[in-house]
Amino acid sequence: MNAVWTRTLAFSGAVLVGTFVVRALSDWTTAFAFAAAVFLLRYLRDAIHLQALWRWSRKEHGATLPRSSGAWEELYAQLYHRGRATQREIANLSQALISFRGAAQALPEGVVTLNAQSQILWCNAQAEEHLNLKLSKDEGQTLTNLVRAPDFLVYVSRGEWEKPVQLRVRHSMQGAERVLSLQLVAYGDGQKLLLSRDITRFERLETMRRDFVANVSHELKTPLTVLSGFLETISESALSAKQQADYLALMREQAERMQRLVDDLLTLSALEANSTPHDDVVDATHLFERVESTARQLSAGRHRIVFDIEPGLSIAGAELELTSAFANLVTNAIRYTEDGGEVRVTWSSTDDGGASLAVADNGIGIQAHHLPRLTERFYRVDRGRSRQSGGTGLGLAIVKHVLTRHQGTLAITSEVGKGSVFTATLPAKRIVRQADSNDVLDPVSDEHERDRELTDA
Repeated sequence: MNAVWTRTLAFSGAVLVGTFVVRALSDWTTAFAFAAAVFLLRYLRDAIHLQALWRWSRKEHGATLPRSSGAWEELYAQLYHRGRATQREIANLSQALISFRGAAQALPEGVVTLNAQSQILWCNAQAEEHLNLKLSKDEGQTLTNLVRAPDFLVYVSRGEWEKPVQLRVRHSMQGAERVLSLQLVAYGDGQKLLLSRDITRFERLETMRRDFVANVSHELKTPLTVLSGFLETISESALSAKQQADYLALMREQAERMQRLVDDLLTLSALEANSTPHDDVVDATHLFERVESTARQLSAGRHRIVFDIEPGLSIAGAELELTSAFANLVTNAIRYTEDGGEVRVTWSSTDDGGASLAVADNGIGIQAHHLPRLTERFYRVDRGRSRQSGGTGLGLAIVKHVLTRHQGTLAITSEVGKGSVFTATLPAKRIVRQADSNDVLDPVSDEHERDRELTDA
């Protein structure tokens, strides 16, 4: 700025001196004409530079500066450097915005930015899915006009956002209900950030935990009540030897029921704690001999039991787990088949190189709406019959866990009055044929042998 004023004063002084020189050589009219001509030329030059500056300002960034000299050259240089600095700042801000949006898109939670009027400025893909939004058409829309849940409207209007609000919403495309946690965070000049999180899985786990605790408590309460009642009766009443024996037998039955329940709970806990089973080579023939022995003891001759075992199909896995799972399927079939009925157990290879165990009975059958829930813990089709037959409600849950750990599957088909078929299938990588192992199976460890003895006991 000082240089401009210096140039202006120098020019004005030069014109003034020139005017007096012209006056000395001529008259005042000629002197004033000279001064006016010089200022006019200066004005025209400045007008030309202004026109060039105006044209340059309308061009894209980075256009070549107009040629100039003197103060105009310095002005162009200042504008050029200021423009470059502004471009760098805009580029940095744009990159920061791109980085922010990229990071927000990568978040597993939904993010919606709102202005002071709660209008949508931007949202990521997760928020679009959670709240059924579409940024291309919903940008600028008021969020409360799009999310009409009463609890959310109260939450927004209340202005107390320290804690999130939970909403149950139904996805418009999938139709499945989900539970969302929504929380508003204030920032800037009245702006707000809405964070959404899908907590459906955690809600289901919490529901399962509550149901599990309630079911275990209920299952233990009944036998404990019976035991307490009999103990009180025996301690306070004079009973004959036969009555005492009958009461003790009933108490032993209830104690065994609780023991079975605890054993099954410990088995489930052990299965969930260890995700990978031991890969021993299990002789399937020997395994099914033990299962058949257990089945015939349970049936006590009341059923026709047929075992059709394809030889040479051994299993790579945990012997105790597989024995428990297969025995559960067979004993369940016996429990739910009337006396005189038939239970057929078939172990055979599949077309893809795997093997399957099919347990078919001609028992009472199961209604179709029960089938998807049979492997849930404590789920029973007929609670009275299950307790009467000694079931804990955990057998099929154990079967499912064991098969999952061995990459297997369980399929169930049933028809009321005609019977059921439970099919456990193991993949090819879990099947060891005798030809593949030179007809020699890996020996079972002493530890596993002791475990079998304890189980049999």
